[in-house]
Amino acid sequence: MVLMNDVYRYIENNYQLNEPIFLSELNIPGMKAVSVRQQLKKLTESGRLKRFDTGIYYIPKKSMFRSGSTLSVDEVIRRKYLTDGENCCGYVGGILFANQLGMTTQVPRAYEIYTNKATTEYRETKLANLRVILRKPYCAIDEKNAVMLQFLDLLKEIVDISEVDGEELTNRLISYMKKKSIGFENMRQFLPYYPERIYKNMYEVGLLNGVSA
Repeated sequence: MVLMNDVYRYIENNYQLNEPIFLSELNIPGMKAVSVRQQLKKLTESGRLKRFDTGIYYIPKKSMFRSGSTLSVDEVIRRKYLTDGENCCGYVGGILFANQLGMTTQVPRAYEIYTNKATTEYRETKLANLRVILRKPYCAIDEKNAVMLQFLDLLKEIVDISEVDGEELTNRLISYMKKKSIGFENMRQFLPYYPERIYKNMYEVGLLNGVSA
């Protein structure tokens, strides 16, 4: 019981309520990994912690529901794949990003993530019951280029996934570019990393003139 309380005290001092706790990152001074794992299991059985998925726990907020509060999938993905400590190292892409921009009504069956943490060009994994596709970016993602690379990845497949077309699509894309301060000059240094079809797509959606104007 003393050991379990020590582990809980450490977690309570280092994590907020409903903040993902990754077992792989949990380093409690003077305690072996196997012992930490055993105590997390006991804390989960006692209800002081909740298990989101294998190796992922959290301190639940009090809730009006008997089962207690749940952990946000978006927050788990952000912490697991989109940041590396305090630094940006990934972003969402594919249909999910297009949906967020209102360019498709399709509801993605999976989270598509571009992240520096990906070790292969394409890998599928599971997070709780959610299918996650991990993609290696064309070049390393950081705080300065993340918005640009995310937009270029959208352009790479925009013709195939957008339900909006013509002038409306052109205007939406240009509006987003202005909002995010994306210009052709900014793009130029990253375009060589992408397949040639991105130029064809940019022409088809009316961006080549719009961007350079």
